[in-house]
Amino acid sequence: MKILHTSDWHVGKVLKGQSRAEEHKAVLAGVIDIARAEQPDLVIVAGDLYDTAAPTSEATRLVTRALTALRRTGADVVAIGGNHDNGPALDALRPWAEAAGITLRGGVRENPAEHVIDGTTAGGERWQLAALPFLSQRYAIRALEMYELTAAEANQTYADHLGRVLGRLTEGFAEPDRVHLVTAHLTVTGAAAGGGERDAHTVLGYAVPATVFPATAHYVALGHLHRAQQVAGPCPVRYSGSPLAVDFGEQENVPSVTVVEVTASTAARVREVPVTAASALRTVRGTLAQLAEIEAPDAWLRVFVREQPRAGLREEIQELLPRALEIRIDPELLAAPGSGARIAQRSGRSPRELFGDYLDSRGHADEGVRDLFDELFEEVEH
Repeated sequence: MKILHTSDWHVGKVLKGQSRAEEHKAVLAGVIDIARAEQPDLVIVAGDLYDTAAPTSEATRLVTRALTALRRTGADVVAIGGNHDNGPALDALRPWAEAAGITLRGGVRENPAEHVIDGTTAGGERWQLAALPFLSQRYAIRALEMYELTAAEANQTYADHLGRVLGRLTEGFAEPDRVHLVTAHLTVTGAAAGGGERDAHTVLGYAVPATVFPATAHYVALGHLHRAQQVAGPCPVRYSGSPLAVDFGEQENVPSVTVVEVTASTAARVREVPVTAASALRTVRGTLAQLAEIEAPDAWLRVFVREQPRAGLREEIQELLPRALEIRIDPELLAAPGSGARIAQRSGRSPRELFGDYLDSRGHADEGVRDLFDELFEEVEH
């Protein structure tokens, strides 16, 4: 059978005030085109369909249309909730999904059978998929355990609980002549973060060892980390990564989906298929004169400017580089020796003097900023 594995769409993402809606339309159209060309038997979307738990109607429309289009390629489609998704809200869409022939699992249900999906390909290959949406530590570990355990014990308990949950969902994996699959949205110890994940859900307390997956699994399709990568484990374990760079921490990632070919008796063969529809994210740095000379890449830009702060600097850079979304003084310049040497003495000094000391400590010599502070402070006082 052939599987198309994707995750971390983050539809609805806004980057530094810039909507990514048009990019998401193009990216998901690209994923659908890949599905039409590859003709997979199964499409797995391993969580974080949305960027927020309260997606807009536009974001919901885009996700549901994309899932429907993937189903229309002839593939079975299974999507699970991630930490950015609202699990109960996704589950509320299950009647629509079932009518469309799509399997949607937003949150963890009490009945484990709801998370075990069986199917057969057009060619007669039988498969079984254990689908585990994102499970928070707070939900996985009862309050009493949290109160009684140390932090290290709680971390281990979370991993133990996840292992037991997956063990329960994969009890049928001993059956021969069937492809055994797992999809989950979580952090595996030793995997490389992609740069744009929510830190609270990638720290040690949320990381589990790859040994939670059974050796009898033919392939484990993961979501949560945005960099496409294989993870060492008792079976093939892989993150597909996000099909677009979500923020500037991911500018070195190669957006892609993963295509897997496997049978019940042969090992999984894995390959990445790039998705190039979204604008790249790039970082440029230099003085104003240097920035004026560069050939601006066709990308959203983060600019580290090597100039002392002054009024109007941001506007000048945006005029030079219209696609600059983030403009900051180069951290290397701010870290220069002596840049923070002066410390204002508060006692007996006026607000203007204190603000002036702050500007001096940052190497900011523009009198226009001091005058603006005076005007604003006078308005506040009166």
